Amino acid sequence: MSLDLEKPIRTRPLPDEFPGVHSMDEDEAEAAIRIIRSKSLYRYYGVHPQHEVSSFEEEFARFLEARHVLAVTSGTSALHVALSALKIGPGDEVIVPAYMWVSVVAAVVNLGAIPVLAEIDDTFGLDPRDVERRITPRTAGIVAVHMNGCAVNIHRLAEVARRNGIFLLEDCAQCVGATVGGQRVGTFGDMAIFSFQLNKNMTVGEAGAVVTNDERLYRKAVAVHDAGYSRGLDEDLQMDDIASYSWGRGVRLDELRAAVLRVQLGKVETTISRMRRSKNRILESLYAHQQLSFRRRVDAAGDTSCFLLTIFPDRDSARQVNRLMRQHGIATKSPDTSNVLLANYGMHIYSNIPALVQKTGTDKRGFPWTLAENRDSVYSYAHGACPASDDLFERTQLLVVPSCLTAQDEDDIVESFHRALDAVFGSVAAPANRFTAGECLITPCG
Repeated sequence: MSLDLEKPIRTRPLPDEFPGVHSMDEDEAEAAIRIIRSKSLYRYYGVHPQHEVSSFEEEFARFLEARHVLAVTSGTSALHVALSALKIGPGDEVIVPAYMWVSVVAAVVNLGAIPVLAEIDDTFGLDPRDVERRITPRTAGIVAVHMNGCAVNIHRLAEVARRNGIFLLEDCAQCVGATVGGQRVGTFGDMAIFSFQLNKNMTVGEAGAVVTNDERLYRKAVAVHDAGYSRGLDEDLQMDDIASYSWGRGVRLDELRAAVLRVQLGKVETTISRMRRSKNRILESLYAHQQLSFRRRVDAAGDTSCFLLTIFPDRDSARQVNRLMRQHGIATKSPDTSNVLLANYGMHIYSNIPALVQKTGTDKRGFPWTLAENRDSVYSYAHGACPASDDLFERTQLLVVPSCLTAQDEDDIVESFHRALDAVFGSVAAPANRFTAGECLITPCG
């Protein structure tokens, strides 16, 4: 079969990713209208206070089984608040994965610390062994990013952090609702952050949250996100809480978005179940192709299933299959983010972040790279800094799994995969019953 003469399977795009958006209906509209009619959009006071932000924080804390949740304006602001609460600054190093989103390194750099890249493993999160190798006397902590809806090897990373006396911050921006052994991501480290931006499992367009079980860190986070001082149970400023003094960033969430988030939180489990059903159906059809392997899931039952990562034996076969599937029409209206080779996945890849590669400063002095406190923290961020990750990026295809796929959409994806794989590799069946339910730590699975 010619690799250049493939006929389309679809003539219209697949649905866009936006998981939470697909569940929106009149419930969210009514919540928003109610807050507008109250004329009280600020969380701490108003004409007729609705207490939506504090209610969301309590409900999300119950959902996670965490002690403290602090709602903020974005996932990026959540990273800044959390790292500020952890007292990150000049002279510190923070270990981050080669696969992330630019906001992770931005938060570290903006606070005057130096990001240190570490390799990812087949969970597509930090490789605990490589993290251990990157620790220096200047290492303050680790940011473990749960990418593409599925948890990383968080137990091992927590063990590394504890053994070395450094913090563990979980970035759960792409992983709202995921679990490991029944425990929600975001509750394994010292702190965690979440995002409710448009692409996330639950959304209000832009918002975030900081999570911790540590009372001291929580009070500090409240001060940072607000006016520089913590607040009491009555939400009054605590001017005598000297240990929490800070310089506030003013990233408080408003009542309007919190009201919509409360509705979205009630729907997130249904949203995840829809994606899980679609992903599992597609995955099961691919197990017969022995040439493929898949992102390892530490706990398959806890995967939110918003993405499917397929790993090929080499760069060329990955490119060929991806090109054929795109010719088949397997893409959304935003094809550059829906069915792509991971190496081309924009600023999720460390070497695709120009400001990081070039060590761009935040001021005319080149802060923080030129600070005397950081003179011993000299690292390269150019392609090749994480060779094992670079190889994985080149051989991996990322496919978005929207939360509203129809049976026909799934059929089209499955047909495209099989046609492309057969064209590139030939039709080769694997032994029957190669995979079993829950077989995730030993046998690769999606």
